[in-house]
Amino acid sequence: MPTLRTYAEPSAADVVVIGAGINGLAITREAARRGLNVVMIDQDDIAARTSAISSRLIHGGLKYLERFEIPLVFESIRERNILLRTAPHLVHPYPMLIPFTKTGSRPGWLLSCGLIFHDVLSLGKKLPFNRIVFSRGLKRDFPGIAAGGVKWGGLFQDAHVPVTERFAVEIAIDAARNGATILTHTPVLSLIHEGGRVAGVVYRDRETGEQRSLRAPVVINAAGPWVDSVLDLDGAHERRIGPTKGSHLVVDAFPTAPDKCIFFESPDDNRPMFVLPWHNGKYMLGTTDLPYDDSIDEIIADGDETEYLLRAVNTILPGAQLTSADVLWSYSGVRPLPYVADLTDPSSVTRDSEIVAHTGESQGLFTLIGGKYTTHRALGVQALKVIEKALGVPHRRSQTDKLPFPGAPAVDIDEFSSRFVAASSLPPRTAERLATVYGELAWEIAALAAGDPALTEVVDDETGAIAAELVYAVREEGAVTLEDVLLRRTTIALNSDVGLTAAPRAAAVLTEHVGWTHDLAAEELARYRQAVRRFAPRALQTEQG
Repeated sequence: MPTLRTYAEPSAADVVVIGAGINGLAITREAARRGLNVVMIDQDDIAARTSAISSRLIHGGLKYLERFEIPLVFESIRERNILLRTAPHLVHPYPMLIPFTKTGSRPGWLLSCGLIFHDVLSLGKKLPFNRIVFSRGLKRDFPGIAAGGVKWGGLFQDAHVPVTERFAVEIAIDAARNGATILTHTPVLSLIHEGGRVAGVVYRDRETGEQRSLRAPVVINAAGPWVDSVLDLDGAHERRIGPTKGSHLVVDAFPTAPDKCIFFESPDDNRPMFVLPWHNGKYMLGTTDLPYDDSIDEIIADGDETEYLLRAVNTILPGAQLTSADVLWSYSGVRPLPYVADLTDPSSVTRDSEIVAHTGESQGLFTLIGGKYTTHRALGVQALKVIEKALGVPHRRSQTDKLPFPGAPAVDIDEFSSRFVAASSLPPRTAERLATVYGELAWEIAALAAGDPALTEVVDDETGAIAAELVYAVREEGAVTLEDVLLRRTTIALNSDVGLTAAPRAAAVLTEHVGWTHDLAAEELARYRQAVRRFAPRALQTEQG
């Protein structure tokens, strides 16, 4: 039995969740662990769009303090602590420096008070205390920042999840292990109305192309930026989503690149920005926050955003001297924030979430607005209470605050990695990669490789990924397309050229080992090259130039 299947033919359920982003995943996991018959359905793959374009922070809510959103701060701190405990292979401590500058919108003394107050609210946290970094420490630990004239700053102790793709897949695995049905690459075509209420969905079967009906007394619209598109299936409605566009740039390590995150303000408009040490030695620079009303199906960072981000980084780190030629690739998407008419300041829109219970002939339909990685679990718990009430079943306390993710090791992640490398017959580089990316699930991939020496072949020289990972992605983790495999299961595509060099090798492995035909492999290669154009990879531009 595969770890995660993404195809089935259900005819009825207690709950249908539309959307396999982080919010839909959280709700599905909670409902499945409650023992409900839940089906999650998405037109794309697991966490394939909005949930794949975040800054990858598990943020303790520092920025919510100045708005006095204290409940949201408490929730963020609590959920960060839970994730550091239940997903230690995926969620890591992540200190970030906040430079105190004369041109900043907030004076250093005020930011210092904020750091101290956040520590007070975080008593008992798993991370060290925040602290002030004075001139000497700044010159020693952050010479690139000090060279720009910054005299002092604050070190905020936070967390991040560098590979959100694996984070989302493991939530899906946990939900599936507890009985959830997950359907990917399966578009919802319409809502079913019976008895004066919403009673399910009609969708297109991924394999047959036929229309199928799926009845359920509760339908959750967790489609993120596509929330209004789902509501369009139900007729005229009040607009719910007012998305804002956010873009990031990915670059190699550069002169004066810090070894810790820098959380600073743009010199243009004082917008909060980041220089984020990331994955495989790469850095992310982000993010923009722009009102957006164009198509949300294919979003690309534009030249103005690129220049805006580079200018900001070069100002705070004058030795960086980054240009657009240094950008390996970029990613861009929209945040599913509540609609605000005549919006001029996107940062003023609340990042809290809301569950809307529809009435009248739309009774039985619930729409989710907002949400984020840090508090996804809390949102799932909140949604489950709504679902239980709608179904008329008694409430049961969630256990997900204590239960480890499927790949979470029982020991410290560094100790686990050392043990795995020592016990594995794979080369040390390969074993280290498997332990880092998959945690305890690495044992299953190692066993697959041990059964067929051909699967130990390295398919991507940069990351060191091996063929067994590709086969495991399809056989055990529900990957359907080459994009699913490279971007969201093996994460090979988080390398310098978004997996373009590895893609032909990967297609050949899947042809040989999982039954892809040569025609299908060729089609998937063409689709993959088209799909990654949204990242504007330098490798493709070089080919075309």
